[in-house]
Amino acid sequence: MSSSPLQTWLIPPSRPGPGPVPLLLLMHGVGANESGMLGLARVLDPRFAKLVVRSPLPFGPGAFGWFHVAFGAAGPVHDAGEAEAGRRQLADFLPGAVRESGADPARVYAGGFSQGAIMAMSLLLTRPDLVAGAVAWSGRILPEAVQGRGPGLDGRDALVIHGALDPTLPVRHGRASRDTLREIGLRSVEYHELAIGHEVDGEGLALTNAWLGRR
Repeated sequence: MSSSPLQTWLIPPSRPGPGPVPLLLLMHGVGANESGMLGLARVLDPRFAKLVVRSPLPFGPGAFGWFHVAFGAAGPVHDAGEAEAGRRQLADFLPGAVRESGADPARVYAGGFSQGAIMAMSLLLTRPDLVAGAVAWSGRILPEAVQGRGPGLDGRDALVIHGALDPTLPVRHGRASRDTLREIGLRSVEYHELAIGHEVDGEGLALTNAWLGRR
């Protein structure tokens, strides 16, 4: 989008319905780039426009992220300042992106894998006025997002998919995300554990398309 410092790719719906289209924001994981999300965009619900966002921090050649994170025996330790800066950047950019795309502002969904899922859930929790729901593949919820949650979450939905064999973010993070979202009081929280590692597979995509189709 021309008005944003973020690098983005807008994929129009290949099978649009009548009226303004729903929009799915897609964010990749740490150390990756937009290519994986562009690939997923092609197989997700064709009635949605997809907006793929490259994370702003360079981590190496072709590698980007929203924030730095270190993995230790006690679990991941993230840079909370960078995570908050990235969340604010997304929140500032999204309204203009929705207007430019001509999408339905009432049907904007944030989705992502790993660190992208973390950002999707952070955006949902803190700015439910901007997104109607979140799709989280192999992510977790940051405590700052829970502490800073906004009003109106009882009208919002989430889909959480996590690999039971995930070695990067073990499945306890998926279960914790499910429990936290339900305790917060979202309208609906759909949760699936799959026999996979830290990845998105065909079953996960089918579950995602079924969830998007009901939106």
